[in-house]
Amino acid sequence: MARVAFYTPMKAPDSPVPSGDREMARNLMQAIGAQGDAVELASHLRIYDKTGNAQMQATLRAEAETEVQRLINDLPSDTALWVTYHNYYKAPDLLGPYVCKARNIPYVQLESTRATSRLNGPWAGFAEAAHDACDAAQVIFYHTANDLITLERERYEEQRLVELPPFLPMSDLPPASTCDGPMLAVGMMRHGDKLASYTLLAQTLALLPGNWTLNIAGDGPARSEVEALMAPFGPKVRFLGQCDRDTLQALYTEASVLVWPGVNEAYGMIYLEAQASGVPVVAQDRPGVRDVLASSYYPIEEDGPEGLATRLRDLLDDRKLRLSLGSEARVQMAKRHLMPAATDRFWQAARPLVEAAQ
Repeated sequence: MARVAFYTPMKAPDSPVPSGDREMARNLMQAIGAQGDAVELASHLRIYDKTGNAQMQATLRAEAETEVQRLINDLPSDTALWVTYHNYYKAPDLLGPYVCKARNIPYVQLESTRATSRLNGPWAGFAEAAHDACDAAQVIFYHTANDLITLERERYEEQRLVELPPFLPMSDLPPASTCDGPMLAVGMMRHGDKLASYTLLAQTLALLPGNWTLNIAGDGPARSEVEALMAPFGPKVRFLGQCDRDTLQALYTEASVLVWPGVNEAYGMIYLEAQASGVPVVAQDRPGVRDVLASSYYPIEEDGPEGLATRLRDLLDDRKLRLSLGSEARVQMAKRHLMPAATDRFWQAARPLVEAAQ
């Protein structure tokens, strides 16, 4: 069994701030360690520049240099692999490549992106560092076909690119939904893309006839704006606030449909969670999102709220169709998107690196 150093430049997996990024990091650590390998967080140093601030980038580089020296000296001698999750132009890995080179440790990345368009402008230095870190990786695991485009175009020498589909941290499917409860939307209430999805959702609901109901699980700084968007629907929309895992799972077990447009989602863990419970999804056919959706019909972006409303009406009027689509989704989730599949895919590519370095 191997000792694995795990690092997330943007947000540590034990951060108190919930997000899909944090959840995926936690899931990855669990999956990598599922065969008995020891997975340990290498560093809590956060390398993240949200605004393109040159002074902040300089400060972070200096902090990273100090941390690199500490890790070269203090990382356990039997560390057999370094894994970095989510290296990109706002959060480049300024630690892993240097530590691994000094200590002769195999280096791999998960969910990395290359952004050549950022090699000029306020993030130019960080974008170049992210590219350099990608070049240093012997294997890059990608989650979506959209990520693969630039990784393939910029592939460094004999670097391997290996698909690792997004997955849930479970070995078995949860109970199947009855598909006869309210619709469900799950999303953090943040400004930007999340609020854009809520706006599109409100526009869609305005086109729905009948006595539908919708539960919304989520909270955040844009809650007042979301509440204003949903105000015209009165008691048809119920706000549940931020829900823990058990509460959310209980919601899935009765939800008729998960509806979430998915504006600029990397892929969206909620789609996996819903489909694992047999809840059909109504979302737009978008890059990233489509990689985690079971085969069905999803309206394109250009169809706007009308396309989403049409699909919702089809499903809300036909419980048999909901159950059928939900059952098909569960088959796909079990095959591609549960933890055992992720563990196998990871170590099939990573274990030879560890063995070759010994």
